[in-house]
Amino acid sequence: MCGIVGAVAQRDITPVLVEGLRRLEYRGYDSCGVAVYMDGELRRTRSTHRVAELDEQVKKDHIQGFTGIAHTRWATHGAPATYNAHPHFSGQDKGSPRIGLVHNGIIENYEELRAELTAQGFAFESQTDTEVIAHLINHLYNGDLFDTVQQAVSRLTGAYAFAVLCRDEPHRIICARQGSPLVIGIGQHENFLASDALALAGTTDQIIYLEDGDIADLQVSNVWIVDSQLQAVERKVHTVTAYTAAADLGPYRHYMQKEIFEQPRAIADTLQDVDDIVPALFGEEADTIFKHIDNILILACGTSYYAGMTARYWIESMAKIPVNVEIASEYRYRDSVPNPKTLVITISQSGETADTLAALKHARQLGMENTLTICNVASSAMVRECKLNYITRAGVEVGVASTKAFTTQLVALFMLSVCLAKVKGYLSVEQEDSYLKQLRHLPSAITATLALEPQIMAWADRFVPKENALFLGRGMHYPIALEGALKLKEISYIHAEAYPAGELKHGPLALVTEAMPVVIIAPNDELLEKLKSNMQEVAARGGELYVFADTDTQMTNSKGIHVIRMPEHYGKLSPILHTITLQLLAYHTAVSRGTDVDKPRNLAKSVTVE
Repeated sequence: MCGIVGAVAQRDITPVLVEGLRRLEYRGYDSCGVAVYMDGELRRTRSTHRVAELDEQVKKDHIQGFTGIAHTRWATHGAPATYNAHPHFSGQDKGSPRIGLVHNGIIENYEELRAELTAQGFAFESQTDTEVIAHLINHLYNGDLFDTVQQAVSRLTGAYAFAVLCRDEPHRIICARQGSPLVIGIGQHENFLASDALALAGTTDQIIYLEDGDIADLQVSNVWIVDSQLQAVERKVHTVTAYTAAADLGPYRHYMQKEIFEQPRAIADTLQDVDDIVPALFGEEADTIFKHIDNILILACGTSYYAGMTARYWIESMAKIPVNVEIASEYRYRDSVPNPKTLVITISQSGETADTLAALKHARQLGMENTLTICNVASSAMVRECKLNYITRAGVEVGVASTKAFTTQLVALFMLSVCLAKVKGYLSVEQEDSYLKQLRHLPSAITATLALEPQIMAWADRFVPKENALFLGRGMHYPIALEGALKLKEISYIHAEAYPAGELKHGPLALVTEAMPVVIIAPNDELLEKLKSNMQEVAARGGELYVFADTDTQMTNSKGIHVIRMPEHYGKLSPILHTITLQLLAYHTAVSRGTDVDKPRNLAKSVTVE
């Protein structure tokens, strides 16, 4: 993985390829490259630097062509090095390579194929699994690239989205998808492909979303698609325009800062069509399904997993339904006890997260067919796989560290919790009205919380020289502490851990010294007094406390205790407001440390490999 762009046209398409890579930079990457058909041969340029440097190299090398592919790579197999960068070539029988290929995903049987191809005389120049596909296609090539790719994919095990061009058929690109996203862009006498429609913004708004098993043949004036059974199919063409304005930074220094401050609007948009919290918000079958479930299983990864953990507190408290929250990458590899009356909920920003998709399919194979996804992309695989859905309206999130996608997930999950409580008979009309009013006021409450930024910036300066930090929360704020620690480690590279505050005495207290800042989430709830006792345990060991406290908690600044007061206590929605402050703390600490905030090292935005 990480980003793919391709084009077949009657004009030089290198500017389109490079601009497409630039739009995909937000996903994170450690190398990039471009290959085109030029003057009767395949030519390429690769770099382990940024796309801007690749662009300069493309111009310096005079790389131009009507047919080409490009890629940003996030390393899985092999080090981040030029020889491992895509595109990969195969075949030098006429002095130039015959096959050029870019690929996202992981080929699980690549070692077996590599040994077989090595025995056939193919020399491998990289450590990647991708080069295996290029050599396999070259080995099977029969004069028709489309037919050859159909043969090749039957030999591949794993997840892939790839695009391949051939020196001997210079006016076509063949692409295939299995488990990794891939879209086709339709133009006027030119056609495009990409791993994300955002890459084609400004080039075309006519998008086809390929499905698993699809193989497509792109030529200048036509696109042909066959499905997994090699039967010709027509996929719907979508007009996609919402993403085109998302890439402007405006007055902000980084996309992450921009997206933190977009949260009031993103949440307002997510709530736009909500007049009443009713099952129909989640799909036509929701009312029937919600009435008959007696258990909930939430599957997610990373930040989305913490959203699921928060939702467990809400659902069990309000709807009285037992909830299990599973890390998707672990769930399908253990023996579990399926319950056909379970509602399986997946949470994903992109809707293409490989681990979560695989966990969903595993749950369905176990007989749990009642499925719902909370997702930010209506056209994603996750939405297509689930019976029910709620589409958040966070818009495009460019920063790798999730911000507005997370808080809109929380809003959707809170509405689901209220809806389930209503269906199960645990919600009064007065409670429902109160929750609706709180939701509608939430954008204003977040705006007030964002006004704390100057105070948080002062705290961030204190965190700059630190190498470790501890985050503590209790109850439904414990997952928010986990999310705060994740944000700090992701973008500032400070090692951070989070614990339920009551667990301090069971081990983590051994780490506390004056060198380790301890961040406390202190809402005015039923656990406040216990939390204050936990804070005293830290203070007694010389720890520095940084407390985000509700206005009525009676906490003040004192030696070793720094307090920022939240604008208001927000009841069950309090986790969302406290999330904002932790995002700002992580962001400003990272800025002061000089890290690449939007593209932190070693991380990718959309994780489409296992």
